Amino acid sequence: MNGVHDMGGMHGMGPIQREENEPVFHARWEARVMALNLAMAAWRKWNIDASRHEIELIPPAEYLRMSYYEKWFARLVELAAKTGLVTRAELESGKPAPGSVKATPALAAENVPKLLANGTLASRAIPRTPRFQVGQQVRARNMHPAGHTRLPRYARGKQGTVDRHHGVFVFPDTNALFLGEKPQHVYSVRFAARELWGDQASPRDAVYLDMWDDYLEPA
Repeated sequence: MNGVHDMGGMHGMGPIQREENEPVFHARWEARVMALNLAMAAWRKWNIDASRHEIELIPPAEYLRMSYYEKWFARLVELAAKTGLVTRAELESGKPAPGSVKATPALAAENVPKLLANGTLASRAIPRTPRFQVGQQVRARNMHPAGHTRLPRYARGKQGTVDRHHGVFVFPDTNALFLGEKPQHVYSVRFAARELWGDQASPRDAVYLDMWDDYLEPA
């Protein structure tokens, strides 16, 4: 979807401030938020694409104000309420509703290292002929979906070259809305910087984007 989160190529955002020797977490609460996200996701009430889309639904002014893990926390609160893991009243009070059943955690502490090491695979072993071949000229579709998409605005309508074929993966656009995985081929597509940014860009630079079948059309 189009929104403030899709900042690639936008002017007026200022330079990226790189922090030397940046710690994994700047405060203990950030680590706790990450742990809560992992623990709650283990209930499998949502998927990674739905969780990304939930962050996109944060109002723009709030999105720009929030830090990285503040967005994670806001996302978790909304997903937990929307999927019935907690009620809005419980979130407000910080206490379980009278008579609610205490559930057994879906993620046990001893299983956390394995989860962090392996993650959740999005690849799918489905025999399907790729629509595009390495070296083929393609164009990113000029699409503006209302839901989640991994196709950035700055690449839409731009021409590139298929540089690599990754295999078949879950399609984020449908998976985020619980409309099915719709697995399809993913390619690394090379876009010349001048194709994306115009003549002011360096002729030596390029951007490589991972693109699903549905994002592309023959050039």
